[in-house]
Amino acid sequence: MSGSHERRVTRRGVRGAAASAAVALGIAAAATAVFGGGDGGPEDPRRAGARESASVVSAAPSPAPSSGPATPSAPPSRPVPTESPRLYRHPDSQVLEWVRTHPGDPRRPVIESRIANRPTAVWFTEYAPGTVTSRVRAVTSAAAAQDRVPVLVAYAIPDRDCGGASEGGAPDLDAYDGWIDRFAAGLGSGETVVILEPDSIAQAGCLPEARRADRFASLARAGRVLKAANPRARVYYDAGHSGWNAPEKQAALLRQAGAASADGVFSNVSNFRGTADESAYDRRVLDALGGPPDLGAVIDTSRNGNGAPREGEWCDPAGRRIGRAPTFATGEARIDAYLWVKPPGESDGCRGAAGEFSPSYAYELASS
Repeated sequence: MSGSHERRVTRRGVRGAAASAAVALGIAAAATAVFGGGDGGPEDPRRAGARESASVVSAAPSPAPSSGPATPSAPPSRPVPTESPRLYRHPDSQVLEWVRTHPGDPRRPVIESRIANRPTAVWFTEYAPGTVTSRVRAVTSAAAAQDRVPVLVAYAIPDRDCGGASEGGAPDLDAYDGWIDRFAAGLGSGETVVILEPDSIAQAGCLPEARRADRFASLARAGRVLKAANPRARVYYDAGHSGWNAPEKQAALLRQAGAASADGVFSNVSNFRGTADESAYDRRVLDALGGPPDLGAVIDTSRNGNGAPREGEWCDPAGRRIGRAPTFATGEARIDAYLWVKPPGESDGCRGAAGEFSPSYAYELASS
């Protein structure tokens, strides 16, 4: 997703040499067990698709059948979400800009009422360490003033998208650690949702073993930094989607990346898998992940109203539709929220540049 993200440069995260070596060795060993030896290539058929959002603050595919029915039982300490705090709608999204500047377009009423009037995530994709704190703070402070909950996407991991349509990110992991520190400095003290690095875990098989271990160590550190900066921030880690890795495999990767110490996982970002499939899959991932009983999951429902397209189609496929409206009131055990993480209408790279708003695609999604 093209767009803007920032990083903190003030002082780079210090990974103690001894601790770093121990973490890296442990992660490397586990990664070998999950991925096997060797470098591994990009997982194109299962890739989540282009993520970049051209908005400064704005927002893949795979085959495999549903993970099958699950019989989740929410732990007594985790109530089923039935009440929903109000989500924040950022005023500078690409779709709102299009609505403002095209008052006479016949597609405008549908796009405005079904997409533009609903809250979507705000993506931070640019490696701009000098401004990331102020940009994050601008969103969180505006949301707090309205007593609403913003959804922020941190998307600047090095080797992002394995060199695909949304390639980019920080130059290296030390720089990334610094960017995360600056991102965290803008979180404020209000309730916030952070979607931490889509594809960074599910797609990590494209990296050599040692670099996977380093990435997972940085992601674990990122979760700690974000939670320390704002204990009310809900930090979710990448679970891919129900047609990608098996739940047990994904849980093993998530464990290496420190997800069991955060708030849970997210799935289906920029993808099209059905909500029922994702709910069942996420519960199985959480069961396999272990950790505290209050870990939950969020599902991107922005484009899954018609379910997944034909096998292998991931780039702005035809026949898709917006899914369930964003809410925390899912009524489902261990499913914390349905969110519109990928802003509907922003291209995967086929209806326009990756992250660019396409009114024709938005209209198709909203009227299918």
